[in-house]
Amino acid sequence: MSEVAGAEREEAIESFKRALEEAVRTIAEEPELTVSFTTEPAGRQGDQVRLPLITPEVTAEGVTAIRGEADAIALRIAHHDDSIHAGLVPKGDSARTVYDAIEDARVESLGALQMKGVGANLRARLEKHCAESGFDKIIDRNEAPLAEVVGLMVRERLLGEKPPASARDMINTWRPWIEEKAAKNLNQLGNLVEDQEAFSRLARDLIRDLELGDELGEETQDQDQDEEQTGEDGESSEEDNEASEAEAEGQSGEETDAGASEEDQDAESMEMDADDMPQDADADEMGDGEIPWHPDDMKGDGANDPAYKVFTTSFDEVVNADDLCDPEELTRLRSYLDQQLRAMQGVVSRLANRLQRRLMAKQNRSWEFDLEEGILDAARLSRVLTDPMHPLSFKHEQDMEFRDTVVTLLIDNSGSMRGRPITVAAMCGDILARTLERCSVKVEILGFTTRAWKGGASREEWLAAGKPPKPGRLNDLRHIIYKQADAPWRRARRNLGLMMREGLLKENIDGEALLWAHSRLIARPEHRRILMVISDGAPVDDSTLSVNSGNYLERHLRETIGYIEDKSSVELLAIGIGHDVTRYYKRAVTIVDAEQLGGAMTDQLASLFEEEKPTTSRGRKAAKGKSGGKSGGKTGTGGLRRTSAQATRTMAGKK
Repeated sequence: MSEVAGAEREEAIESFKRALEEAVRTIAEEPELTVSFTTEPAGRQGDQVRLPLITPEVTAEGVTAIRGEADAIALRIAHHDDSIHAGLVPKGDSARTVYDAIEDARVESLGALQMKGVGANLRARLEKHCAESGFDKIIDRNEAPLAEVVGLMVRERLLGEKPPASARDMINTWRPWIEEKAAKNLNQLGNLVEDQEAFSRLARDLIRDLELGDELGEETQDQDQDEEQTGEDGESSEEDNEASEAEAEGQSGEETDAGASEEDQDAESMEMDADDMPQDADADEMGDGEIPWHPDDMKGDGANDPAYKVFTTSFDEVVNADDLCDPEELTRLRSYLDQQLRAMQGVVSRLANRLQRRLMAKQNRSWEFDLEEGILDAARLSRVLTDPMHPLSFKHEQDMEFRDTVVTLLIDNSGSMRGRPITVAAMCGDILARTLERCSVKVEILGFTTRAWKGGASREEWLAAGKPPKPGRLNDLRHIIYKQADAPWRRARRNLGLMMREGLLKENIDGEALLWAHSRLIARPEHRRILMVISDGAPVDDSTLSVNSGNYLERHLRETIGYIEDKSSVELLAIGIGHDVTRYYKRAVTIVDAEQLGGAMTDQLASLFEEEKPTTSRGRKAAKGKSGGKSGGKTGTGGLRRTSAQATRTMAGKK
């Protein structure tokens, strides 16, 4: 009977999957969509839609939540225009996450208002998300993610429904402030829900109300408005162009005068040539046609700022991963990571095995033959019998030169890494730690973020002190030790699951994180020290950048990188996920998709291990020219100094 029941349940699951597939295609109005059920997070890539794996143990609530995932993806395909979204998306991480949350609320409210069943499914999905994210435990505003709160409040306005019970206390920590700042625009969103462009522009106004206006990218928005006014045929006259340029110059002049007036009390700032500033800004804007996080070589009001400083370190923390989470939750998070690991185990494991073969080959021992003394050479045994007086019948074992090495993986734990990037980073760190440990190479895995959004306790102390000008870094650092170099992988494996915890990822202050990881490496006894940074964006901390110059954190990052690359014995390399890190690091590669991370990490480490490090300004020994693999007579760091485009093509080929 149990076999019959099992067969019936399997048939019911297959029938449910077929119904979901048809529902997705129907709501999305895309009959060619391919729907698959995997352990990976739900999402869409091209014509491929991923939905959660359905097992026989799934509950009724779980079934409804899976329906909600399918409905949310289908509604986004039907009601969301990527080009409009991309044209108005803010530049800063915090503003972008709020912008995305508002758009998600718009898209899903359209479906919920039109179809009651879809609304019930989306409600179940949202309740499951809030419960799993631990929102019911958040009672401090500094711990509550602003984007989640704004998204839930927008849903509340659009649908007229109360938020899930598990998130209400969290929302109430922000509600008075948000309604005071943005009530007018919040109430107007419902009138524009069917017009994505108008809705998105109003969302930008709402973001400005929330004091994130410096992350919007105002000039991109102005250009879009100018193009809108050129007429239906899309052509504009020369007079219109000249008028726009004149207006832009006027705005730049006003901004420059305002900036100068604010810094009349700063003697160094008086030396700036205000007339040059618009020209520099224009040069940055022209660039290569892309909008960077922060323009290169900014010469804004921070050019003459004093050296990098920190307002207070009283609230900073360096913490072990297992101290941030109770054992039961950490075990659950690790189990989730293991499920994700199965999906890409084969690809990354093959790359890791290739790295292991290269390292083991460098550690193999060799023999010197035809010696007058040593160990008797068995291959020359006949010579010993026929000519006992022959002197060259011995051999000596010789160790290959392979310096003891330690590798540190420093992983960006900022909010923009949420989702697939942080999952892949955790999986690759896990597999590489195991691989290098088998090769007697010690590995340390570190993460960096902040304890709170928008400043935390440091900002509160600054406010209490009367807001002294130019306070420097104004947030509470959180540096996380996932695995110490001397800890075996089996003891630290569970800690990597912490990266999957909702609410952990906040803001990123890269310069101080690099100095922290570097100081830990310098204290190690190994002869060779390698620091690999994995990041997806420039340093961003709203609290710090709101009271200092716009390039304050980036400038410190560049100074830190320059120090390590030019004066330290630590070998530094970086991998950027969708972010061009080659403008910061000499040894860097940029990948366009998180799925390429495993190949990039193993490829770069393999290149380093194949070559000896060249002489530096501190007089370290030059490379000896002996290289393994296919390096031939290359010296230095092998293929590390490749362009971003070359590296991307290489990774795409391996994928």
